[in-house]
Amino acid sequence: MATPISGGSRIRTNTPAENAYNALKASNDNIALRQLRLSTGKRINSAADDVAGYITSKSLAARNTSLKSALKSVGEAKNVTAIVQDALDNVSLLLNDIKQLTSNAASGALGTDEKIALSKGAFRLTQQIQTIVDSTVFGGRNLLDGSFSGDWNIGFKADNELLNISLNLKGNNYSDFNISEDVNINAIDPNDENDIFFNDGFNLNNTKINNQNYGNTNFAGIVGLQVDDFNDVNTVSLGIFSESRIANTLQSLSSAINNVNKVASYVGGVDARLSSQASLLSSQITNYNAAISRIEDADVAEEQLELIRSQFLQQASLISLTQANQNPQSFLQLFR
Repeated sequence: MATPISGGSRIRTNTPAENAYNALKASNDNIALRQLRLSTGKRINSAADDVAGYITSKSLAARNTSLKSALKSVGEAKNVTAIVQDALDNVSLLLNDIKQLTSNAASGALGTDEKIALSKGAFRLTQQIQTIVDSTVFGGRNLLDGSFSGDWNIGFKADNELLNISLNLKGNNYSDFNISEDVNINAIDPNDENDIFFNDGFNLNNTKINNQNYGNTNFAGIVGLQVDDFNDVNTVSLGIFSESRIANTLQSLSSAINNVNKVASYVGGVDARLSSQASLLSSQITNYNAAISRIEDADVAEEQLELIRSQFLQQASLISLTQANQNPQSFLQLFR
């Protein structure tokens, strides 16, 4: 703080000029500070500006960056669930069409040729289902072949521990789908390899049911379905479309539709969580940005007012310094 000392007639130390110079320097420093804040838009340009605020804003910015990464991860997970749900919807529609063809074949009014035609139509639909399964891919990984599972980062705890969400579509992970206890295959003979078996899961590899091998012709990830059984219906043997076996065929198709719908429901539940988390992360990112702005950003109106005030003081200091430097001249009159 400047002290108004005149120094009297002692001119070797021009105290008023020093006071004016110090005031001028302070005004110049303040002008430089305000111009820096106005040009960068930031109140805190270095830790020296506000030590506590600097630490807080940098901590918030680091967490905000992590949240943005989590939001991107949630978006990728939603892409996967959307692809899976769309594929499952198509599979479910095709299975219903196959069941309708099978139901039509159960009519006693139809002859052998009509039933064969219906079975061939059902066989073509099973091939389309297999095409859907084979082409449902994301990031180079098949989503419906019974091998897919993935974890996505959806947030962070206070200690920066990851918060993950999982999507498990492995064929042997039935507990996640909560399906196996609801599947009824009791009416199907496990010793007859010509029967159609449906179980939960999405596995196109060789499968065993009750320790029986049923080949690798499963389709749509419905474990144990023998696709060729639809194609094997002929004039010699109606096979799964015969009067004695068509009820079991319809039961298996119903179980398959139920399985697909339950897995679709599971995926839909995961997608609903992801949508909620995406909304939460978006709000949190906005709130963190607002907090960082409140701490770190400059108030343009306030800085402009301070700049004008400092510029006024700068001019006043220059005038005062000029006057203070002229004061010693008056003492020269004593030597005339």
